[in-house]
Amino acid sequence: MLVLVAPGQGSQAPGFLNPWVELPGVADRLGAWSDLVGLDLIHFGTKADADEIRDTAVAQPLLVAAALVSAAALFDDEAVPAPRAAVGAVAGHSVGELAAAAIAGVLSEEDAMALVRRRAQAMAEAAAVTETGMSAVLGGDPDAVAARLAELELTPANNNGGGQIVAAGTVGRLAELAAGKPERARVVPLKVAGAFHTYHMAPAVAEMNAAVSDISVADPGIRYVSNADGAVVAEGREVVRRLVSQISNPVRWDLCMETFQKLGATAIVELCPGGTLTALAKRNLPEVERVAIKGPDTLAAARELITGLSADTAAAADAAE
Repeated sequence: MLVLVAPGQGSQAPGFLNPWVELPGVADRLGAWSDLVGLDLIHFGTKADADEIRDTAVAQPLLVAAALVSAAALFDDEAVPAPRAAVGAVAGHSVGELAAAAIAGVLSEEDAMALVRRRAQAMAEAAAVTETGMSAVLGGDPDAVAARLAELELTPANNNGGGQIVAAGTVGRLAELAAGKPERARVVPLKVAGAFHTYHMAPAVAEMNAAVSDISVADPGIRYVSNADGAVVAEGREVVRRLVSQISNPVRWDLCMETFQKLGATAIVELCPGGTLTALAKRNLPEVERVAIKGPDTLAAARELITGLSADTAAAADAAE
């Protein structure tokens, strides 16, 4: 069973969309979304520097657009499409949940892009109130890590499994964490501009509640796995409610991966800009095959994996008859 996943903020890099805009139709699609959100996605994805795309208001729409473009290239290519029916579940890490919701059919791509722009602006405004950030805490005893974060009044904003916790809070407290890290742990600052998934983002929740009040929502056509608790959510409005509340609540990617395992996942394909989530899967789900879509040159490997899974499923069904 294939799980399709979309990465979150921090996975962007300067120029990462350069090879994608050469594909037929991609520049037109990105241009239309740019008009919709009032942001030149092609410029930011091809020419902007690291500081420009670190801006939350830019990074989040850029990442959702990249995930949707790569999904379309994977499944809608007339020459060598991958079988969309092979996807057994979708999930996204943090802002990647909006891309996952669109792929699952909960939101239209246009609504997902409009919402991510509102989300990004609201979170950027909330982050500007206090100087905050996030740091990955790698390794160490889990209880000791939790105790140190509590001592510093930092929030474990992401639990990514395999001994990786992302701490979030004020820049001063994060500096204290780096200077006095838990035994056998490393602390790595992340390329984000705020303490996301914490109480610091509470003002953005009200903004997003208003933004989703009048959008069209459908129930997922593919199993949708939520960051809140790893649950499979079958009702569209509940997906949207969780998308809003997740802004100020921790991401439990560890529980999402547990759900992938329970669902019988045998492969994971990570949409552009892939790499982060497949690396986490390598540590936590080592038996699962993985492909990270970084550029168009990695689409063939993803299609091969998906086509193979589809053929195995059909063969198993024939054998059962």
